[in-house]
Amino acid sequence: MTHEFDKEYWERRWRQGGADGSMDGYPPNPYLAREAGELVPGTALDAGCGAGAEAIWLASRGWQVTAADISSEALARAAGRAAASDVSERLHWVEADLGVWHPGTHFDLVTTHYAHPAMPQLEFYDRIAGWVAPGGTLLIVGHLHDHGAPGGGAEHGHGSGHHPPAEASATAAAITARLDETAWKVVTAEEGHRTLTGHGGREALLHDVVVRAIRRH
Repeated sequence: MTHEFDKEYWERRWRQGGADGSMDGYPPNPYLAREAGELVPGTALDAGCGAGAEAIWLASRGWQVTAADISSEALARAAGRAAASDVSERLHWVEADLGVWHPGTHFDLVTTHYAHPAMPQLEFYDRIAGWVAPGGTLLIVGHLHDHGAPGGGAEHGHGSGHHPPAEASATAAAITARLDETAWKVVTAEEGHRTLTGHGGREALLHDVVVRAIRRH
């Protein structure tokens, strides 16, 4: 099935996920702590922030975070979660279509976790890479395009464990091939699998691609 990944799609997904609890309350993506935990805090953009777990994690470690998502449902959940964690002053929530929105600035860290806007996935990664400041870090966590291996990932990395459509996935090689080596130093480019335990003990097998790169001065 082909998805549009437009605002209507994501509002519906978040309403459904909120009703059954399948898209709320997850901890931050483990790759974020591994890849960004040693970075000096500065300004960060979480592109497609969903319920805000990663943005809140960054803010709790001293980052000034712009967290953007197309879904007002997701942002309402994220803001409520942030209010309970005492880091709201370091968070700026933006309702935006990442396919057309321009942040108007560059960031020390630009990260995205399973975001699927209404544009080709690799072009989306190209777009957000352009928002990284010189010397800054790009961290992409996405669904691995694994040609139909069993047990694929779920929307935003959370949920029922169904396959993401091929147009919403990528490989490490496909992502890094678009990062000009004269402009970027690739630090991490890997593919792997992990099991996420959700509400009611439901398990989702996620096939992940992780790329971290530093923009050269």
